[in-house]
Amino acid sequence: MSHFLNPDEIRSRFSALMSDMYQKEVPLYGDLISLVSDVNKSVLEKSPEIKNQLTQTGELPRLDLERHGAIRLGKAEELFTIRRVFAVMGMFPVGYYDLAPAGVPVHSTAFRAIEAESLNKSPFRIFTSLLRLELIDNEELRQTATNILANRNIFTDKAIELTEKSEQQGGLSAEDAEIFVQEVLETFRWHKEAAVSKDIYQALHDQHRLIADVVAFKGPHINHLTPRTLDIDEVQIGMSKRGIPPKEIIEGPPRRNCPILLRQTSFKALEEAVSFIDADNKVDGSHTARFGEIEQRGIALTAKGRALYDELLNKTRIATKGQRIEDNPDAYMTVLSKTFEPFPDTYLELQAQDLAYFYYYPVEGAKPNKTVSIADLPQLLNDGLIRIEPIVYEDFLPVSAAGIFQSNLGGTAQKHYDESSNRTAFEEALGAKVQDELALYAATQKASIDACLAALNKV
Repeated sequence: MSHFLNPDEIRSRFSALMSDMYQKEVPLYGDLISLVSDVNKSVLEKSPEIKNQLTQTGELPRLDLERHGAIRLGKAEELFTIRRVFAVMGMFPVGYYDLAPAGVPVHSTAFRAIEAESLNKSPFRIFTSLLRLELIDNEELRQTATNILANRNIFTDKAIELTEKSEQQGGLSAEDAEIFVQEVLETFRWHKEAAVSKDIYQALHDQHRLIADVVAFKGPHINHLTPRTLDIDEVQIGMSKRGIPPKEIIEGPPRRNCPILLRQTSFKALEEAVSFIDADNKVDGSHTARFGEIEQRGIALTAKGRALYDELLNKTRIATKGQRIEDNPDAYMTVLSKTFEPFPDTYLELQAQDLAYFYYYPVEGAKPNKTVSIADLPQLLNDGLIRIEPIVYEDFLPVSAAGIFQSNLGGTAQKHYDESSNRTAFEEALGAKVQDELALYAATQKASIDACLAALNKV
């Protein structure tokens, strides 16, 4: 038996520490957690079918613990090392997200567990972005930013030492793991003291607020932690009632009977006091970047389902003539709901049209009259011998992520970048290929189907 602590447990401990730290740094986050907890409790009391669904798929115990965070890195070496650090916690890069087309000069991946069992034990994820310095159009400023980043180290010596130890011996003892999570936490801590002068900060800020957020500070402070709600519309209403300033609109697909992919909202970014270094003097100022986000997760869509989602979202953009959503959120939501009417809204229809991924379970007492195979699934469903439950979407929406970044960084200016997606450069910096999220969902579904058929054939 291994004497190493399970990576799921290391990840769970780190997630709890991160949540405690962020709540102290951003007190409104604590208010948000309280609101989400109240809404989830109400939904589970009023909707036993949702409670049964979450129980069957193993998601219920993780609901109150579920968080995703987001960080922004400045250079390739930071991304390479953070991959190694997260691997100690059983978190791996899944998906490639290019946010430049939405006016955000980063590309990203999501570090998370990849096995369903591990996700249910600890679904902690970190959406990790790498600044694309080549998108800074001022050559002198680009070089200044490069030089600043070259001289910083965002990891403690002990965090690196224990990461290397885990790599060499295949894991960490409970004692080492406890030190490891405390040391890694330092990378994500907020530092009031900036790493640049106020003039340099302002120049970076004028290029893009996010560039200033990445380059001007000592490390990639966690910029939001996100709890999962079962009813994001109620949370949106509840934020206003509790004095938490919400975004104007919930991002993602419209409200549905069968939620798909991801919907998210947030409270707007805080203006936080900062000290800049001008010669030997400290100059007071402020910085706006960190906010509170909430998400409601729906079913994972297949490639066919994603294509339909993208098609309908594009039709919505055309119908609204590219107007800023925030200028008339009610009108946008009306158009969005109307446009999405063709998207099937029952799980049986989604399954029949191969639009989404499901778990398959034999119905208790079911006895097929022959040996069954995957070709028999439609008939088995029709005869009531098997049932399906949604596989939850564990990843992110590029458009929504970009929208959240833009709207919460403040200001009305919209940047436009002509650079094309550069996944190759991202993976070179990462030191690994990102995993295909659709392949992971397909594998989970296939394993479920195989187990279900095996159980029926055993009967």
